[in-house]
Amino acid sequence: MTIALGDPLPALRLPATGGRPIDLAQRNGRNTVLYFYPKDSTPGCTQEGQDFRDLHAEFLAHDTDIFGVSRDSLKRHDNFRSKHQFPFELLSDEDQALCQAFGVIKLKKLYGREYLGVDRSTFLFDATGRLVRQWRGVKVKGHVAEVLAAVQEI
Repeated sequence: MTIALGDPLPALRLPATGGRPIDLAQRNGRNTVLYFYPKDSTPGCTQEGQDFRDLHAEFLAHDTDIFGVSRDSLKRHDNFRSKHQFPFELLSDEDQALCQAFGVIKLKKLYGREYLGVDRSTFLFDATGRLVRQWRGVKVKGHVAEVLAAVQEI
């Protein structure tokens, strides 16, 4: 079963950059953006992170926290975050528990080879911790601005 509109943030605790785990169920009181991406340090994932970085102050002005999520290790996340100066935390979902809860693991094809990978997706939760918007199969260009516009409507 995957998360749907109106559902609460799942009660999962994940390792995060910044040296402290994030308990998603304790996120009430602020809007939360969870964006899932395939892999650290790849072109599309880097651009998406930079776009969130560049608009981070505007998200904060609307009481919204951002968390990037991938299956990469915490060490890879720390390097990726540091290199690109992301002001938000990255969550490591190596066991795929969060990816499974959101239904973002999809069959993909690259050079004729099939594999299970993360479908770039973003989820917006309001201050009560309920899912109010979701974007699946995201194309990077213009996406972060669209998420910010949705935050501004809350």
